[in-house]
Amino acid sequence: MLPPVLRAVLAPALFLSCAFQAASAANNYPIVLVHGFLGFGPEQYTNTGFKYWGGFDDIVGHMRSHQGQHQVWAASVGAISSNWDRAAELYYQIKGGCVDYGSSHTASFASFGAVRQPEGKCWAADPANNPQGYPAALYPAWDARHPIHLIGHSQGGQTIRALIELLEHGSPHGDEGGGELYKGGKTGWVVSATTISSPNNGTSLRDALGQSGSAVTQLASGIAAMASIGNVAQPVHDFGLEQFGLRSSAAEPSAAYQRRVMAAPFSSPDNFDSAQAEMTPDGARTFNAWAKTSPSVYYFSMSNQATEAGSACCNSTDRLLFPFQNPSFQYPRADMAALTRPYAGEWVIPSAGLHGMGAYSLAVADRVPVDRTWFANDGVVNTVSMRAPSGDPVRNYDGTAARGSWNFLQHYQTYDHFDMVGWPKSGPRVYPIYDRVAAIVYGL
Repeated sequence: MLPPVLRAVLAPALFLSCAFQAASAANNYPIVLVHGFLGFGPEQYTNTGFKYWGGFDDIVGHMRSHQGQHQVWAASVGAISSNWDRAAELYYQIKGGCVDYGSSHTASFASFGAVRQPEGKCWAADPANNPQGYPAALYPAWDARHPIHLIGHSQGGQTIRALIELLEHGSPHGDEGGGELYKGGKTGWVVSATTISSPNNGTSLRDALGQSGSAVTQLASGIAAMASIGNVAQPVHDFGLEQFGLRSSAAEPSAAYQRRVMAAPFSSPDNFDSAQAEMTPDGARTFNAWAKTSPSVYYFSMSNQATEAGSACCNSTDRLLFPFQNPSFQYPRADMAALTRPYAGEWVIPSAGLHGMGAYSLAVADRVPVDRTWFANDGVVNTVSMRAPSGDPVRNYDGTAARGSWNFLQHYQTYDHFDMVGWPKSGPRVYPIYDRVAAIVYGL
């Protein structure tokens, strides 16, 4: 037993330690992580163990056991679907049931092959009563008394904002055929929403590429190659487009599946029920006019950058890819992911004079202006877009979070788009990012 004098000396420190622990563990609500554009769920690359969240490491596993036991799940939603469709999938995946994309919403895109309730896209709320063998729902108890935290990387940030909008206010089109998600009135179901490298105001990537679908297939193939080390046989990088009649098949080669998707009506530039529309600056402006910042939710964001201003010599950019540089433009660092380096600098490599994200600008009436403030990027998203939706309240996080406002956490210089999720073999490098987010949201 400690002497009385020593107990008196240590008591204040022990009290403060206990108080801090209590404050930092004000809740232990589940966390659901939502992947971005061309992302995938934990069921995709099981042969090699490659994960969206951590690459060959495991962010989800780390978060589940870091400083206590926590419920943390990685969701699996459409890789190139619209945020409405992804939000619908996310809702039913968490709560349980078969996905309903809404009658009015589906009717608006029927000419592109949209189906309201594709067969078999379901999750079991009760594993003991699951004759079809559906995957188990993540958290069937989910409601205002059992809320959750949401974390989204890249397009996942838009998707969780869409889900919050639908939960609280329902469909802007009125009745959607009775789907529970679209009735609204579910305020308080989400405590916090954190966006990581998210195009909150869109990304200039698609416009810079001239709306080319080839980049989609190249990136998808590159991700599959990264995940399938040693040429281990893997399933097709599935886009999750059952609602457009575009199911993948183990018997269909990946390249053939991707060509079929790109040739389908779904991939038409006139189809606004897809990621390609909402992730542009113009599409994000329309999306932001609908998916408002909720006064009942804590929003957090972080940004990153893997480009540098051009110089005659001696910077950390890829000088082989861009030997001649203009100080007015941005160029990819040599350690940026090889997947995105050809699009991130002054030019799209190779191309017939197309400016890459580091130099692409736009000044056209009725369109969102893209100027030099957009040049810095992480290979996929412009850094300026990551902080918060334009016009919404935003503040630098100072240790106290404000509800109904964006609390900007930190800027990660030299981190590219995939570094923020630990690809390909650097999961532990980003563990502190997720540790900090968890500590903040568990303290709310």
